[in-house]
Amino acid sequence: MSDVSNQIAPRVLDVRPILQSGGEPFQAIMEAVQGLGPGQGLRLLATFRPQPLFQVMANRGFDHEAREIEGGDWDVLFTPRKETIAVATSPDTDRPEIWPDPSTYLDLSDLDPPEPMVRILAAADRLEPGEILFALLSREPLFLFPELTKRGYRWAGNFDATGEAYRILVRAGSTKV
Repeated sequence: MSDVSNQIAPRVLDVRPILQSGGEPFQAIMEAVQGLGPGQGLRLLATFRPQPLFQVMANRGFDHEAREIEGGDWDVLFTPRKETIAVATSPDTDRPEIWPDPSTYLDLSDLDPPEPMVRILAAADRLEPGEILFALLSREPLFLFPELTKRGYRWAGNFDATGEAYRILVRAGSTKV
């Protein structure tokens, strides 16, 4: 258990009504995570133990504590890790910390979706093999990741220390699809 006495109160998100009506709460959860303040956690109430969400949140720098509550529902507290800022990567990414410096820089933090994705894909298509693109965004580009992977790009990204800006590196491979 972590010491939460000096932390901001966690945001509470009850997804049980969404689940009970047959809906998918993932988007609501990601929007709630995106709206968290620096150092703020998320308390999630669900109708089942959300095991797949644990890895998604770990990739975003959160630990979790899950406990079953009345009626078989679950109360899960996601708390931000202090020691490191987690970096999410494409499945075949090899040590992004040793990649060369970016050749292209994009500040897309003032654009609304899907414009950042469109611009990143267009700029990535102009990269030479091995070149790196850096982009700064106002939110995590969840729909961009599979598209980059499908096109043969490697990527690594994370939120900055404030949790307000998402940074992504995109590397062109030897062949592009």
